[in-house]
This record gives sequence, structure tokens and C-alpha cells, in this order.
Amino acid sequence: MKNNSVKTIVAIGIGAALFFVLGRFVAIPSPVPNTNISSQYGLLAFMAAMFGPVAGALIGLIGHALIDFSYGWGIWWSWVIASACFGAMMGLVSKRIRLADGEFTGKDIAIFNLYQVVAHILAWGLIAPVLDIVMYAEPANKVFVQGLVGGLANIVTTAIIGTLLCIAYAATKPKKGSLKEEK
Repeated sequence: MKNNSVKTIVAIGIGAALFFVLGRFVAIPSPVPNTNISSQYGLLAFMAAMFGPVAGALIGLIGHALIDFSYGWGIWWSWVIASACFGAMMGLVSKRIRLADGEFTGKDIAIFNLYQVVAHILAWGLIAPVLDIVMYAEPANKVFVQGLVGGLANIVTTAIIGTLLCIAYAATKPKKGSLKEEK
């Protein structure tokens, strides 16, 4: 989607606010301490697919930082950075799918979900745990379990929520060539 800077800035603000609300008030605790089943990554994947990698990164960064800040334990930068990386990676899918054109076919759904699975694996299976170890000297077994549980939950919620948001958005857009000039 070709966006001007004002649209992108507004999308970042709205996306970060919605990410915060979903992450703070709609999160479901998992059996693993400090790890939630999060609905906000479906929204982030959708917004990043619409507005690109910079918007995706900033929505993830700002939204996740606000969630951590609101809990009062301080900002856990390793996971905030992982959210930003996930958003940036999902923004790259915008060049592969036709969501902005009102198209979101089976092929687009497969591409979107392939990207989100890979992005979640990288974010929660590699980036967050490694940064936890480097930045906070956390034990490796703890952070890789947290990353695995969080990543798997995020894959499922993104597959459902992100895909449904993309389908709903595409349904609202007129398809290319579907409008005919009246004579």
C-alpha cells in the first residue's frame, strides 16, 4: 500500500494504542510465569502488512513498552525489541500480498501465515531469549521456555486474529477492475 507519512504516523499511533489495550487488558495468563497468550500480535501483523516495516516496528516497540510500563515492573527491553522486530518482519509481507488492492486469497493467506510463523520463531525463539541472557543475565532454560510458549501462542492467535482482520479489510475494498463506468 502506498502511504503518505501522515497516514503512516496516524496508523502508528492508533496501532500502538490498540496494541497496548489488547496486550494489557485482553491478555490471557499462561502456565509459564511472565508469559501471556496475547491477542495483540494479530493486530500488529495486520497493521504491519498494511503500513510496512517501519510502522510495524514502531507499533510493536511503543505498544509493548507501554504495556510493560503500565504493569509497574519496568520496561523489559529484550521483549520490547522482539515485538518491534516481529512488526518489522511482518511489514515485509506487504510487498508479497495484495491486501491494499482488496485481494486476500488463499495464496495471500498462506504467505501471510508463513511470514508470521517465521517472524514469531525468530522474535520469541531467538531474539527475546538471547537478549534476556545478554541484557539481564537470565537463565537460558527459563527464557527459552518463555519464548517457546509465548511464540507458539502468538503463532496461533496471529493465525486467527491477523488472518481474520486481513480478510475483513480486503472484503471492504473494491477489487481492481470491479467498478464499471456507467454510460
